[in-house]
Amino acid sequence: MSDRLSVSSKFDTEETASELECLPFGVHHDDEGVCLLVRMGPHRILLDCGLADVSPLVQGLKKSARRGSSPLPADFVLVSHAHSDHARGLLALHKAFPLLPIYASEVTSKLLPLNWLEQDNQEVAPFCQALPLRSPVEFKEGLVAEIFPAGHLPGAVAILLTYTTQERSYRLLYTGDFFLSNSRLVEGLRLEELRGIKLDVLIIEGSYGTSRHPHRRAQENQLAERINRAIAERCSVLLPTPTLGLGQELLMLLRSHHHFTGRDLNIWVDGTVAVGCDAYLELLPHLPPSIQNFARHQPLFWDERIRPRVRRMQPEQRLDVDNPCIILTDFTADLYKYCQSNTGSWLTLFPEKTNIKINDEYLQVMSVETYLLAQHSDGPGTTQLIHNLRPQHVIFVHGSPTYLADLTSLEELQNRYHLHSPAAGTLVELPIGETFLQPAAPEANYEGELTELGTVVTITLPDAITADPRWRHFADTGLIEARWQGEDLVLRGLSQRELLNQNSDRFTWSDLDCCGTCRHQRGQRCWNPASPLYNFKVTLEGYCPAFERNTEKNSES
Repeated sequence: MSDRLSVSSKFDTEETASELECLPFGVHHDDEGVCLLVRMGPHRILLDCGLADVSPLVQGLKKSARRGSSPLPADFVLVSHAHSDHARGLLALHKAFPLLPIYASEVTSKLLPLNWLEQDNQEVAPFCQALPLRSPVEFKEGLVAEIFPAGHLPGAVAILLTYTTQERSYRLLYTGDFFLSNSRLVEGLRLEELRGIKLDVLIIEGSYGTSRHPHRRAQENQLAERINRAIAERCSVLLPTPTLGLGQELLMLLRSHHHFTGRDLNIWVDGTVAVGCDAYLELLPHLPPSIQNFARHQPLFWDERIRPRVRRMQPEQRLDVDNPCIILTDFTADLYKYCQSNTGSWLTLFPEKTNIKINDEYLQVMSVETYLLAQHSDGPGTTQLIHNLRPQHVIFVHGSPTYLADLTSLEELQNRYHLHSPAAGTLVELPIGETFLQPAAPEANYEGELTELGTVVTITLPDAITADPRWRHFADTGLIEARWQGEDLVLRGLSQRELLNQNSDRFTWSDLDCCGTCRHQRGQRCWNPASPLYNFKVTLEGYCPAFERNTEKNSES
């Protein structure tokens, strides 16, 4: 990577060291959104425009256009999905450059106007052209783009750019926001569609850094249990969410989870979240087959016949709701207008690991907790995608600098790829070597053997694991610990240092009230929202007032 450069740097000249370069105008380290200008040979492609203030981008692109032969600063714009941190600057960009072509998937092109609901419809005339999925489109001679579903949000895509010269072809993939797992309303990114494309450059989001998440269904169950407990205690629940994505996922979860099916309960939807639901209804043919089948038998969202009832909230109803109830509203809304003293007690649940800001004054007077319902891939999912694509260069964007630094510090990535995590305005040169040497991809799956005899479980590990230096380092005692983490059985070695630091009754905790026997402890982390240790790593011999005994048997070997 070079030092920080201005937009009018050597990126704008014909004398360049490599065929591929990337100049980020925004990498979403905080709230600035994502906006990337990619050069492939003579072609310039703008990927997303999530900038709240596009004036620096417009000024830089105008300088670029004046110095080039074209009146436009880029050949075209490709949009990964409709979330504001990737799309909110598009309207201003279109007004500055009306002839600049802007493309997205068909679904995204229909969702984009929700970013400018406060503006007059005439000012938000359709300006985005729809591209077909999985169909290569030649935009310029030698430059082809193809989009693939990326999970995360209806219409979200990963963008593959191929630039071909007489000597070779160069391939760059931009993931946008991606999710490998299926969620309620979106099918996950399919690795098999992208595997084997001989990629040179991968621009990938690192929203969750190296964090490992429980299985998606476990996240849903934990959230449903918390809401169910609040309702049982006659406490209403307020769920602030963005306009698109999370709010609609929550509605489908609440409608179909066994805790709420058939329950005499009102779920109110307010503000732009309700507008987002209407937009989803218009996109029903593009949603997963299971959702289309659901909609054949009952309304997808608005339904006052089947319990729990889902209702659109009118302004006059905000202070006249039955308690307890559940309300979904904009994360930017004034939450005090719902949680009035005459409407009973309230629990507000904010999503973890998002850019949603919580008002400090609100925290002091209201009961506030957080929950995890991931819509981006976690650390293992991120590295899995990288290892499947095996590019020469990996550029990390979209995440806190700390999270992205965690990813670039991974030895398994450092040893195999050229890693970049640029700040906005930092030019990334991407030289491609003809004989770039990569070690063989690490084996992802190992076959072992599990034997159960009475209450004793024996797990036999293959030589490929036990002979690995990493295993010898972490399991030099010969002891391993097995614990459930969501739907995964996680094995970890116990080192001598760890055993020495533990109490001598390390394996006799079954009769003690401690974190080691608490039902909310998984992966040595507390998952009880009612605990002061929630989401923190805990020592297994610790204890907190929110302790609840685990009645299931844990097997250790």
